[in-house]
Amino acid sequence: MTAKDLIHDAVRAALVKDGWTITDDPLTIEYEDVRVYADLAAERPVSDQRDGRRIVVEIKSFVSPSPFFDLELAIGQYELYRCMLQLTGSDQALYLAVSSATHENVLGGAAVEMVLNRLRIALLIVDVEKQEVVKWTS
Repeated sequence: MTAKDLIHDAVRAALVKDGWTITDDPLTIEYEDVRVYADLAAERPVSDQRDGRRIVVEIKSFVSPSPFFDLELAIGQYELYRCMLQLTGSDQALYLAVSSATHENVLGGAAVEMVLNRLRIALLIVDVEKQEVVKWTS
């Protein structure tokens, strides 16, 4: 297991504030001889408007000197987790959680947005200070 990202607690609190129940922190995903750990798993009750939706969230802080190196690592990890979830037959949707500042300063440019769209990377954007969900993309 790896260390928690700097914004882990803020993302967790934002999800709870948004009505999600955290089911795993971290979530272990295993297939044959491979074991990986996604940061969070959460669900909403069936009575909610999202009808019992279940999600997996990988959290990234983008704090290295090279945010694009962080992006490369995040994309690789996201794709690995997406593949592992598919192999295990999971119905959980996968999201990459980032701060609103990271979204604006690193992921908000046209080229990066095109890459994220092409790769179908779903984002969960969180206001870290307020511990609130700002936006979901899919």
